[in-house]
Amino acid sequence: MTNDEKINILQNLIQIESVNDHEEQVANYISSLFEPYADKVQIQKVPFAADRTNLVVTMGNANGKHLGFSGHMDVVDPGNVNEWKHGPFSGDVDLDQNKLFGRGASDMKSGLAAAVIIMLELLESGTAIEGQIKLLATVGEETGEYGAHVLTQAGCADDLDGLIITEPHMDGIITSCKGVIDYQVTSIGAPAHSSRPDMGINAIDNLVQFYLAAKQLMDSHNEVNPKLGKMTHSIDIINGGKQVNSVPDYAMLKGNIRSIPEYSNDQIFKDLQKIVDDLNASDSKMNLKIEFIYPEVPIINGENLLTKLAQEVSDKYFDQILPVESYSGANDGSEFVQAKKQFPIILVGPGNNSSHGYDEYVDIPQYLNSIDYLKEVAEQFVGVSELTKASF
Repeated sequence: MTNDEKINILQNLIQIESVNDHEEQVANYISSLFEPYADKVQIQKVPFAADRTNLVVTMGNANGKHLGFSGHMDVVDPGNVNEWKHGPFSGDVDLDQNKLFGRGASDMKSGLAAAVIIMLELLESGTAIEGQIKLLATVGEETGEYGAHVLTQAGCADDLDGLIITEPHMDGIITSCKGVIDYQVTSIGAPAHSSRPDMGINAIDNLVQFYLAAKQLMDSHNEVNPKLGKMTHSIDIINGGKQVNSVPDYAMLKGNIRSIPEYSNDQIFKDLQKIVDDLNASDSKMNLKIEFIYPEVPIINGENLLTKLAQEVSDKYFDQILPVESYSGANDGSEFVQAKKQFPIILVGPGNNSSHGYDEYVDIPQYLNSIDYLKEVAEQFVGVSELTKASF
């Protein structure tokens, strides 16, 4: 495949406006690329909702090692389009800067395109791989990793021996990630005139009691993971009340936790639920409820073949052996790690810190280089037949 063809595939992906929706259109486009090889691949579409379909493409031999590539098909909202010098869904190429622009150029349609192209090139060349390569293209990563959840529950990752998530990070190989817990607490009160607050139940007052107790609990936990550091907790949204002369009958807060194995998600659920239960039991005027929204577990990889191989191969494509790193952000790996079979998960792919910003871009040389790098990692992991190697 020529470089122009590789760039064109990425442009076509960016031009599909899959802003937190419409991933089925991306899945259909990717599926069309594999149509010439219909006798050599298995294509499975796993629906999530209307116009939101996960895609699984499998190639190779069921015997041998199985390697997965994963990328999400959704992108975040472009914001004020007037702030973009290049249209957010244009896929514009600036040859002077060697950059390709558009929403998802970095996060993460370039990584998704890289995985697709690797498989297409192997099919086009007729390379005989000893194992199997599987693409897991997901919906809804940006808003809760629920596409990866659907694929994991469907068993699509149960046969893997390793998974590369091509998230935008090429300065190192991410092998460990904090877990994520988003939670919402609601407080129901009773309205009254502010001149007679005793006639009502102030939902904000009650919610503040949870706020203080949760802060005290989380601040008391100083456990440290050697790779991930400390757990973090932040209450980021508070809403309540409608006008200043009425006792508020409703209040709500949302918090975010980045968890570590030393203070597990399950224990956090129990501890926060206990605060709610104890407050409700302490006062008949308390009416608090807590909900946990798409919680994700931490990812911790020890030494493993995939990470070692990705490091060894990197020296050929970069000016260094890529270091092993950890990450505090959420990604689909926190769902795939819950498959029935344990396997190493690494994050490495084209992109940069322009993700989610105006004029998001990917460096074209980096994008093209990532394809060659990840292709060699894949070939060495699953194995290439000796006959094919001799023909190179």
